[in-house]
Amino acid sequence: MRSILVVRLSAIGDIVFASPLITALRGAWPEARIVWLVQPECRALLDRHPDLDEVIVCNLGQWRRLWRERRIVELLAEIRTLRTALRARHFDLALDLQGLLKSGVLTWLSGARERIGLGSREGSQWLMTRVLPRGGEVKRIGSEYRYLAEQIGLPLGDFAMTVGYGESESAFVAEVMAREGLTGGYAVLCPFTTRPQKHWFEDRWAGLASRIHRELGLIPVLLGGPADREAAARIAAAGDGRLVNLAGQTSLTEAAALIDRAALLVAVDTGLGHMGIALNTPSLLLFGSTCPYLDTTHANARVLYHPLPCSPCKRRPTCGGVFDCMRRIGIDEILATAREVMAV
Repeated sequence: MRSILVVRLSAIGDIVFASPLITALRGAWPEARIVWLVQPECRALLDRHPDLDEVIVCNLGQWRRLWRERRIVELLAEIRTLRTALRARHFDLALDLQGLLKSGVLTWLSGARERIGLGSREGSQWLMTRVLPRGGEVKRIGSEYRYLAEQIGLPLGDFAMTVGYGESESAFVAEVMAREGLTGGYAVLCPFTTRPQKHWFEDRWAGLASRIHRELGLIPVLLGGPADREAAARIAAAGDGRLVNLAGQTSLTEAAALIDRAALLVAVDTGLGHMGIALNTPSLLLFGSTCPYLDTTHANARVLYHPLPCSPCKRRPTCGGVFDCMRRIGIDEILATAREVMAV
């Protein structure tokens, strides 16, 4: 193999889970050029990977906007530009890790001689030369990507997830720690994600933050994106202790650097939470509506999950917004488990 394309456009967590494939591909083909195709909001996760030669951005959001505005000529021009850029690299192998029609079309547009799809559906299977199921150990983190590596004969090694950041992010964390008085230790809280059934409850986050400060001696730090600012402000206002609210104030890699220096991370099923495991930060993840990876492969990372007969409901909750599975996770349980993972 002289040139290899990996297609995983999003999301943060899935890109983190799939990151060991880069090192596995490099181990199999040391001289190959390895390229990743990704949406712009996730590019920073890949830019500093030591075994990745290039990151190509596909701005699907821009394409959708052009389609909605019926600017078809401009849309076709952008698609042709990406197709030309991909084919200029003469890919021998392309891996579609997303398995959707959009990722399958982009994989096909690359012109790669061999196109392998992981769990391909929505018609993308017809655009592949080979399709593999999403196999592996269901309860193990990132198992489907490890399974893919096994099936195509890649060396596994420790198959460790990678999240990189640079000196500017390290300097940012040093400045925040000095400004906010975090040098004595802090805990990162990540309450936010894309679907309400994956959330824990704002009043409990506020109570947890206060008790983390009082009982563990750590200053809670809230992380999230720009869309989470209002909810983060409510959590901060409801607490009765010290809390640093940085929601919407960090880049993705700055958030990674903050997580890397934290004494503890508590998160729902969200990309920032998965980054905690990749960075070997003592981590607790709260799962309910989604099927968890109970085997985190890290002694200092634990998943709290109390399944009900309706679990996991994924995108189709039947509880009318009560979210009983998440309600079963209590503050006492989190604090007790936090002490265990921090002691590892």
